[in-house]
Amino acid sequence: MTSPLTLSFGSDHGGLALRRGLIEALKAKGFSILDRGTETEASCDYPDYAHAVGADVVNGLAQFGILVCTTGIGISIAANKVRGIRAALVQNADAAAMSRRHNDANVLCFGAKYVDLPTALACVEAFLAAEFEAGRHTRRVDKLDSPCG
Repeated sequence: MTSPLTLSFGSDHGGLALRRGLIEALKAKGFSILDRGTETEASCDYPDYAHAVGADVVNGLAQFGILVCTTGIGISIAANKVRGIRAALVQNADAAAMSRRHNDANVLCFGAKYVDLPTALACVEAFLAAEFEAGRHTRRVDKLDSPCG
């Protein structure tokens, strides 16, 4: 018997409701969840949650991360500051799957203002079902981890 896939979740106040909905749906499907917060609608700083989820992924506590803020922009930028994280901001299932296939993304980001729960759940399912295609994409992904400038 294989152990369930572990997903690490985080959001700021703007992504709280969508994060909670995703966690509930994915727990029901048997996934193991690490929930890094936030727990209230009080204003808070999205980089704190992006960094916590990124640390879970790079340290092997979770296979993938899911992050949510109001637009998804800030939290995806913050997540991509964590060495080893390739966070993709998506709004549909095709983009979610392509982020795994071509970019070997390990964190999926959503903007709660633009993505509802059914769409986000479809994105997560497509993301988890996809596999990195390697080949020519490996060269490109390797460049993502190289210092610039």
